[in-house]
Amino acid sequence: RVAARASAEGGVPKKVVLAYSGGLDTSIILKWLQETYGCEVVTFTADLGQGEELEPARAKAEAMGVKEIYIDDLREEFVRDYVFPMFRANALYEGTYLLGTSIARPLIAKRQIEIAREVGADAVCHGATGKGNDQVRFELGYYGLMPDVKVVAPWRDWELNSRTSLIEYAEKNNIPVAAGKRDEPPFSMDANLLHISYEGNALEDPWVEADEAMFTRSVSPENAPDEPTYVDIEFEAGDPVAIDGEKLSPANMLAALNKLGGDNGVGRIDIVESRFVGMKSRGVYETPGGTVLYHARRAMESLCLDRGQAHLKDELAPRYAELLYNGFWFSPERDMLQKAIDECSKHVTGTVRVKLYKGNVIIAGRKSDYSLYNAKIASFEDDQGAYDQADAAGFIKLQALRLRTLASNEKRMQG
Repeated sequence: RVAARASAEGGVPKKVVLAYSGGLDTSIILKWLQETYGCEVVTFTADLGQGEELEPARAKAEAMGVKEIYIDDLREEFVRDYVFPMFRANALYEGTYLLGTSIARPLIAKRQIEIAREVGADAVCHGATGKGNDQVRFELGYYGLMPDVKVVAPWRDWELNSRTSLIEYAEKNNIPVAAGKRDEPPFSMDANLLHISYEGNALEDPWVEADEAMFTRSVSPENAPDEPTYVDIEFEAGDPVAIDGEKLSPANMLAALNKLGGDNGVGRIDIVESRFVGMKSRGVYETPGGTVLYHARRAMESLCLDRGQAHLKDELAPRYAELLYNGFWFSPERDMLQKAIDECSKHVTGTVRVKLYKGNVIIAGRKSDYSLYNAKIASFEDDQGAYDQADAAGFIKLQALRLRTLASNEKRMQG
């Protein structure tokens, strides 16, 4: 039935590039594609720093008859070309979420499309469900890069709508099922070098606190060291380049910040967010390095950006975050915003000292050759004529003109 519908809607796919983790769900998808469409499947597994051994995915794909297998280390590209540009924008979705899942999807989609062109595939496939944001993010990426590509989304098409039916399908087709996979997991996880997310099942009641045993990248603030950790982070043109004087590549930088933040209980949030598809969803996230980076960057910008630049950035940041959350990384408006953001990041260069203490990121110092802070002007001591306080009277009167006019008019109207 699915194949017949696909044929009616533009043709059955002949060769599909599957975003493949090697886990149970994507292994079932692999077999389902072969069985449903009789098509050739190319697997693509991305190393985004999720912390898993990826070579077993190759063995599983080979065992299922896959001839073309891609396992790509994308960690440096992920941080350099996706995470850092996003952080330059100070993007927070709904004021709290650092977009760790959202930012990974455009790179995966881009690489899938590149592989599709390399191998002559006419279709791509993802394992996102029909209820979440990821289906939108993947597919907007696919279509933005290859408008005529066929997209296969099994969770929207197949009848395997329960854990039991998935396990039965796997057993019927000799797909290994680990003992721990037979029961419904307590929550779903998605990880990369920026963060790890936890959603669903045991977390679906937003009143119930998450179990401490769930967390993998951070200690609890209560169990963090009793002594603070001081860290100096150097920035060049808005991006971090060194920690305590040691130059690091983008991926190594984020990994180091993850360790520092996680060891000090930094970066946990528990939120209810508004999904693009229309529903509310509860998510728990660990983003230790990203949280440190966010606060350090803001401190660096406070020294180096003009007030007009900084305030305009703060107005644009929610829009940028929403575009990214909703999957519009490859849109012209995101590209337009990025150019403006990168332009005003040119002089965001210097060093920020942060104090990490029991879940807190405390700014302890900042310095820059591009600093706009002038101690002589700001001082409460004698500034030797750098600022004439008498000038403030005329400034205030001009600012108050409309308010005085309104107040006078209000008094006149009241008789």
